Amino acid sequence: MKNFLTILDAESEELEEIINLAAALKKERFTSVRTPLAGKSIALIFEKSSTRTRVSFEVGVKELGGHPLFLSKGDMQLGRGEPIKDTARVLSRYVQGITLRTYEHSRLLELADYSTVPVINALTDTHHPCQIMADVLTFYERFGKFKGVKVAYIGDGNNIAHSWANAAARFGFNLAIASPAECAPSRDILNSAMDEAKKSGGRIEYTTDAKGAASNADVITTDVWASMGQEAEAERKKSFLEPFQVNRALMAIAAPHAIFMHCLPAHIGEEVTEDIFESEASAVFDEAENRLHVQKAIMSKLFL
Repeated sequence: MKNFLTILDAESEELEEIINLAAALKKERFTSVRTPLAGKSIALIFEKSSTRTRVSFEVGVKELGGHPLFLSKGDMQLGRGEPIKDTARVLSRYVQGITLRTYEHSRLLELADYSTVPVINALTDTHHPCQIMADVLTFYERFGKFKGVKVAYIGDGNNIAHSWANAAARFGFNLAIASPAECAPSRDILNSAMDEAKKSGGRIEYTTDAKGAASNADVITTDVWASMGQEAEAERKKSFLEPFQVNRALMAIAAPHAIFMHCLPAHIGEEVTEDIFESEASAVFDEAENRLHVQKAIMSKLFL
């Protein structure tokens, strides 16, 4: 694993090692100290605003003994048009690792191509692998397994849906993605994940039937109807996505022990109702915490 740009960058065994390490780091957080990043500086480039991703990466680097350098677009020459390939080559002379939160996935790929230090995807419009690794840790904590778990992703076929597909391919769980045809995930990404899933025994399906996807699911998960930077599309998408709201009726179709997950921030009353978001089944803040532990595990493996 040279970089962590999508979940498919790592093999199943590597990903399971990351989950197990994250669980160990979580358990020992206040009783033991590991400093694999001692003496190392990590650049955190954020072209999009953030709460969970920024704080979890900054705290994570610090807790691993490293020095986090937060760099917004306005802080850098990127904001004045410097090519990202030049930024990659300059930062590679200064730091031992780079994370990037940006818009087009192609910007991340270009940064990684020209960087001589490892790069982590902190979110693009196409993938959000760190979030889904945290989600996998969350359901693993609840159910103690990967295989045999059914996850139903209900809503916009966005970067979250894509990374869920890649995770199902590597961890071997069952995934049903339900979205309106007008908001379907990338067919190329789904096809690639389905091909990879043959190795792990995972099953991935796409449907326009939210109830069918939710049937007997162990996990019901969703995301906002308009991703960051795509707010102009919110009204257009709303009419398509209203039937895909996660509410009491949809959760009743899932398994009795089902948990609800959301990467946050949530738009209560749109993709999820308040009673579900605030219910005992909700694991949204466990997910948010697990971002810290998973990212610490990824950095421990990658920024050597």
